Amino acid sequence: MTRHGKNCTAGAVYTYHEKRKDTAASGYGTQSVRLGKDAIKDFDCCCLSLQTCRDPVVTPDGYLYEKQAILEYILHQKTEIAKKMKAYEKQKQTQKSDSRLESKSEERGIAERFKTRENSIVSKPINPFTSGQAKESDSQSVAGTSASTSKAADSAPAAGTSSSQALPSFWIPSLTPEAKPTILKKPSKTVVCPMSGRPLKMNELTNVHFTPLDPSLDRVALLARQERYLCAVTKDTLGNSVPCSVLKPSGAVVTQECVERLIRKDMTDPITGDKLTEKDIIPLQRGGTGFAGSGVGLKAKEARPVMMV
Repeated sequence: MTRHGKNCTAGAVYTYHEKRKDTAASGYGTQSVRLGKDAIKDFDCCCLSLQTCRDPVVTPDGYLYEKQAILEYILHQKTEIAKKMKAYEKQKQTQKSDSRLESKSEERGIAERFKTRENSIVSKPINPFTSGQAKESDSQSVAGTSASTSKAADSAPAAGTSSSQALPSFWIPSLTPEAKPTILKKPSKTVVCPMSGRPLKMNELTNVHFTPLDPSLDRVALLARQERYLCAVTKDTLGNSVPCSVLKPSGAVVTQECVERLIRKDMTDPITGDKLTEKDIIPLQRGGTGFAGSGVGLKAKEARPVMMV
C-alpha cells in the first residue's frame, strides 16, 4: 500500500493503519513499541541507578549493582519490613482485646438471662379454702388477655402498613455501611532482589573488578568511550553482545568462551589460583543489543483504557 493509500479517508473500510493512527492520537488502547539499542542497559551499569558502576557488586543470580545503591535498598527494605511488622503486631493486639471484650459481653449476657429466668419463677403457698376464688380470677384474667390480643390483632394491619410505607433512608450516616479496616497479613522478613525476586543477603554480594581497556585513562575519559573493559584472561573487548561471567574468588570478569575453553578444564581461578566450583562462576546478566537474536525481550507495552466500538 502506498503512502497516499494509507492516508486515504474516502474508503468504506476502516483499515488497520487508520485504527493504529487513531489509537495513538486518542490515548485509548494498549500501545506496543519495539526498543532500540539506546533504550537498553549496558552490561556494566547498575540495575537500580542505571548508571555506570563505580564500586560494582554482583548477586548470585548475576545482576550487577552499585554497592552503595544496593546497600541503601536493603536498609530501606528492612525499615519497611519493620514498619509492616509493627502494624501487624498492633492489629494482632487489637484483635485480642476485641475478642476479650466479646467474650466478656457474652458472659454478661448469659448471667443476665439467668437472673431474669430466676426472677420470673414465683412460688406461692396454695390455700385450699380460696381455690375456687383463684379459679374465678384466673378465668377473668384469661378473658381479659383474649380481649387484649383481639385489639392488638385489629391494630396490627395498621402498624404493618405504616412500617411498609416507611422506607430506610440511605442518606442518614447511621444507616450507611461502615468501611471495615483492612486485615494486614504477616509480612515476610526476607529482603528480595529487585530484579530476580529471590532472597538477597549482604554477605552474598561479590565485588566485581573490571579490567579497563586503557589503564592510563581516568574515569571520565573511560566512560566517554563505548568499549571500556576487557576480559581479564583473553583480553577480548566486553560488551552487551559478548556473554560474560564473574569469578567469585577474584571478582574478575571473563568471557563465557574463556570459561568454557580454559577455566572449566581444571576449575582454577587464573587470577588467584583458587579452586572453583559451579557456584563460583556467576554468569553476568547483560542487556540486549537491539537485535532480536540477542535473546532479550525488546518490546515494551503500555496498557491504557480501551474504548469499545
